[in-house]
Amino acid sequence: MEVILIQDLANLGFKNDIVKVKDGYGRNYLLPQKIAIIANETNRKQLAENLRQQEHKLAKLLADAQALEARLQETVVELKVRANEDGKIFGAVTTAAIAEALQALDINVDKKVITIPEPIKECGEHLAQARLHRDVKADIKLNVVAE
Repeated sequence: MEVILIQDLANLGFKNDIVKVKDGYGRNYLLPQKIAIIANETNRKQLAENLRQQEHKLAKLLADAQALEARLQETVVELKVRANEDGKIFGAVTTAAIAEALQALDINVDKKVITIPEPIKECGEHLAQARLHRDVKADIKLNVVAE
C-alpha cells in the first residue's frame, strides 16, 4: 500500500513523502491516526499542486535552517552540571538541558529535534545532533563541566 504522509514520522519519512507500507500498518494505524492518506491518483495530483505552491516557502525554510546550522557549527555550548570528583555526572545531560543552554545563547532549537547518540554521563566534550530540516542536520558541540 502506498500512502502520502501528512506529518513527519520517525523511521518512515517526512511530510508529503509517498512511502510504501504494509497494508495493516497503513489501514490500522496511519490512516485512522490521520498521519497519512492513501496515495491514489487524485491525492497525488493534489500533492503535486501543493508542493508547487509551497516551493518558495520551502526554499526560505531551507535557507533559515542552513543559517542556523552555520551558527551551531561555530558555537560551543557549555553545560554546568552536578558531578563528583571523578567527573561522573549525577544523572545525565538531556535534550531539554541542551535546548535551554542554546536558548540562553539566543539560538532557538526545539528539544524534540535534538538527539544525543549515547547518554552523556561524564564531564568533557561531547556531540549532539539537531535535525533542523529534512536535508539539514547540525552537530552541536557540548562542553560539559562540573559546577
